[in-house]
Amino acid sequence: MRKFLIPPVSSNINVDLKKKIDGKTKPPGSLGRLETLALQCGRIQNSLTPELINPTILVFAGDHGITEEGVSPYPQEVTAQMVLNFLNGGAAINVFCRQNNISLHVVDAGVKTDLSGHAELIKAKIGRGTKNFCKEPAMSLEECERAIDKGAELSRTVPVSTCNVIGFGEMGIGNTSSAAALTQRFTGLPVENCVGKGTGLDDSGLAQKQNIIRQALEKHAEIKEPQAVLSTFGGFEIAMMVGAMLESAVLKRIILIDGFIAAAAFLAASRIVPEIQQYAVFTHQSDEQGHAEILKYLQAEPLILLGMRLGEGTGAAVAFPILQSAVSFLNQMASFESAGVSGRTDVKKA
Repeated sequence: MRKFLIPPVSSNINVDLKKKIDGKTKPPGSLGRLETLALQCGRIQNSLTPELINPTILVFAGDHGITEEGVSPYPQEVTAQMVLNFLNGGAAINVFCRQNNISLHVVDAGVKTDLSGHAELIKAKIGRGTKNFCKEPAMSLEECERAIDKGAELSRTVPVSTCNVIGFGEMGIGNTSSAAALTQRFTGLPVENCVGKGTGLDDSGLAQKQNIIRQALEKHAEIKEPQAVLSTFGGFEIAMMVGAMLESAVLKRIILIDGFIAAAAFLAASRIVPEIQQYAVFTHQSDEQGHAEILKYLQAEPLILLGMRLGEGTGAAVAFPILQSAVSFLNQMASFESAGVSGRTDVKKA
């Protein structure tokens, strides 16, 4: 696996950014999270006038061997069917990307079905779905390394060169089981905290899913090293997202983190190179309970809480206008001085 040399975000500009934010015609802090977002964007770009250029979302798709255990109420064929829906422009992520002028690209990271006849699809298949991690590792270390490296390559080459803000989505029946196992192994939380209903299991199905994942975690109890954990429990689309996220941080892009699956990929990425967290904007909190646990573990605050649990990158696309608002107020809002508005009178002068 290639080395990811992620540069630290700028701290030299902190004082000037905060001065600019506080100098706008408003009480300090009155724009709440928009102010911390503006500060983060400015620090990432080392600029007092940050911009959001050519926003892009990559959606990675892959199938999961764990579906053999009945962890999803949907058949595995839905993965390929939804990829075709993406390519035909009919999915939620297509709608939200069109609405917000976000470029969307779909990647076959490991779908079981042959989708080679579709020109718009980015073909990066590592294998025809992973193995059942209840019985054996989902993929080999070599396959995991290839997926990470391919994700990094796609992050470099698919968006236009000026892209400086990027999000990631996924599609893969069974991938909430992979995400739950990754979350448990990386955080040490109880299995029950990490496993949710996914695409709509009932209570008995949820209990079965928890037991299956618990057994898998016990079977692979000795696996601790981050890449080994990823190869044992992950999916090809998750591993590819890890590489794409890491490379995006190397390229000093703002990274939009979507829901549970994307957050589990980010958790793995942060174990490989912890410095990535400085570049991450956690766009929303999914209704899948493991996502809330990841956010707490990372001490991350999501931008929105809408009860979404679709995946596909939809949370990132829906939250993107909030990021635009943060950058816009920083760049366009008048200062007290430029507007001729009196500032506070109770501030002591040095």
